[in-house]
Amino acid sequence: MGQFVHLHVHSHYSILDGASSIDKLISRALELGMPGIALTDHGNMFGVKEFLSKVSKVNGKVNDEIKQLKCDIENAEGEIERGGGNPAGLEELRLKLKEAQAKLFKPIVGCETYIAKKSRFDRTDKEDRHNYHLILLAKNKEGYHNLMKLVSYGYTEGFYYKPRIDKELLRKYSKGIIASSACLGGEIPQAILNGNIDEAERLIYEYKEIFGDDFYLELMLHKSGEPRIDYEVYENQLKVNEVLIELSKKTGVKCIATNDVHFVLADDASAHDILICLNTGKKLSETNRMRYTFQEYLKSEEEMLELFPNCPEAISNTMEIYHKVEVYDISSKPIMPYFPLPGGFTDDNDYLRHLTYEGAKQRWGENLSDTIVERLEFELGVIARMGYPSYFLIVWDFIKAARDMGVSVGPGRGSAAGSAVAYCLRITDIDPIKYDLLFERFLNP
Repeated sequence: MGQFVHLHVHSHYSILDGASSIDKLISRALELGMPGIALTDHGNMFGVKEFLSKVSKVNGKVNDEIKQLKCDIENAEGEIERGGGNPAGLEELRLKLKEAQAKLFKPIVGCETYIAKKSRFDRTDKEDRHNYHLILLAKNKEGYHNLMKLVSYGYTEGFYYKPRIDKELLRKYSKGIIASSACLGGEIPQAILNGNIDEAERLIYEYKEIFGDDFYLELMLHKSGEPRIDYEVYENQLKVNEVLIELSKKTGVKCIATNDVHFVLADDASAHDILICLNTGKKLSETNRMRYTFQEYLKSEEEMLELFPNCPEAISNTMEIYHKVEVYDISSKPIMPYFPLPGGFTDDNDYLRHLTYEGAKQRWGENLSDTIVERLEFELGVIARMGYPSYFLIVWDFIKAARDMGVSVGPGRGSAAGSAVAYCLRITDIDPIKYDLLFERFLNP
């Protein structure tokens, strides 16, 4: 594996801005021998589930190997505790486990957030339409949860043209998060471009106070070869990088090299340019329009080293962040809504069973056949095992309310349309026993 990871990467989930599929980003990073990659879409985490799922498939065989080694280690430790076993063999297994874990391709979950210039609640001045960029990366599961909160508050409390957060939220939810200063649109680079070096230094200390040793300064360098674009981007990046390197030495905040990836291969630049035209409502033929440098692709470690020959530590420092990031699982059981139970019932399974059999008597009469009872017991068992009783009760409640108000209700549809329980609750109105309808589809929703 190489000694560089991309930590500023946009996929097509950066709507009309990123032109990279997650599959291709992962494949290219692996092809280049990189040990991992970050996903930092603009203002959102929409691609995170797909990102982690795709990486999990890539790591499938290695994870199987790790699982087996852990089992072997546990057995070997048990043998030694019982007075037998082979200590040297146990150490060999532990070494193999470390080697296997080192083979894992690591996904780094992040977001390029928008920081409001004042408060996230301000929506009056023209200045409130503008914001600063800041890269946030989840270091562990707690950081992932905090990053989700920050991004969510950006939409629910701070949205004004963009989903914005502010430093009040950063201070509250900074635990487990790694931050970096972002592109030329970051607050620190903007202070430098405005000639206010003292303010840039003050901001570095402010972010350092929020994130501690988990705050980094980003260096970027995109030379396009076109004079106008180089004047607007490359020349400014040179100016900002020079100051950032000096301030890094002064403040002790380390630099990292990033490339603001928006497409996978260099050859994808033209397609990305068309995407930007769609985003900005411009024509390709227009000269005075927003243009990228055509350098925003997933560069190799060698290409990144060539960009920063006088600051090679900015390349290796990306591995420091890589090693800080833990591997964690975001999967969880479905969180079902709560259904308040009436008096006399303390368990939603019991209440669902009560309603089901009351409804069954109305549907099929007092004397239920063995076939019907067997079918109901089977379904109730599946529903209980999957944790869906409250879901059925809530649907029963609003369907009942609709009927009571005279609202038209259809005969039923969906993955549980063949359910006898749903028929007893009058969620559906087609007899699954009479028409031999299947419930099994509901087993794999």
